[in-house]
Amino acid sequence: MTTTLDAQPDMTALLVRAALTARGRGGDLPTTRLAREGVRVDPGRLADYDEVCRFPLSDTLPVTFPHVLTFPLQVALMTDRSFPLALPGLVHVRNVIEQVRPISSAEPLDLQVWAERLAAHRSGATVDLCASVSVGGAEVWRGRSTYLARGAAAPEGSPQADLDVSVGELARTTARWRVPADAGRRYARVSGDVNPIHLSGLTARAFGFRRAIAHGMWVQARALAALSGRMPDAPTVDVAFRKPLFLPATVVLAMAAAASGWDLTVRDAGTGTEHLVGAVR
Repeated sequence: MTTTLDAQPDMTALLVRAALTARGRGGDLPTTRLAREGVRVDPGRLADYDEVCRFPLSDTLPVTFPHVLTFPLQVALMTDRSFPLALPGLVHVRNVIEQVRPISSAEPLDLQVWAERLAAHRSGATVDLCASVSVGGAEVWRGRSTYLARGAAAPEGSPQADLDVSVGELARTTARWRVPADAGRRYARVSGDVNPIHLSGLTARAFGFRRAIAHGMWVQARALAALSGRMPDAPTVDVAFRKPLFLPATVVLAMAAAASGWDLTVRDAGTGTEHLVGAVR
């Protein structure tokens, strides 16, 4: 069953509902899909997103921008009582994007999201939140975000989670970034992802983090922005989020040409801890 919404869900209200309904969940994944039709991209919001993520200003959507449009629908799906895992504490551990063709910011977009593939993991259970973006009935973009629920149990007979993204040797530093303490708040304003763990040290500590952490999707977008002008028109981007990037931080980006694309990683400049590894094909 597909439920079509007339407007974008209110993210703050959804997060409050998630906190109030976290207990007592379980069971199978819902079969419901959520959708919106004829969504128009706000040019001002797109420009702000490009600036925060360091993409060049363009009328073509960055490959990560459709995630911003579909993410509120995914959160609405995860906060519904029919969803078996509690949203608070879910950790984004992998993201796969397949873009069929470049998307103009002027095109009306049809969005659809759903959940699938509960899987067992040594630390709990994972679930995939899937998204599709279409124009005129033809799919132009699809995404798959894998979330880990620590301490949860996948149903008996579930497959094993696959979170591995293989990359080649990436020893040479390509760029060095200073990530400021307000990076989470700046990305939250343009993305709508107002998860408290990203906003300040005070709100992050309430969820067990010693400091605020950067959004994984910002780290991914920032890394892909370094490939601007070298991205294929129809890329597949496969990224694993490793250790949290605590704010503020200094990180290094390393990338190298690979077969039909690029390998990349974002590491702590001092310790070498990997925050992200990814492949663009």
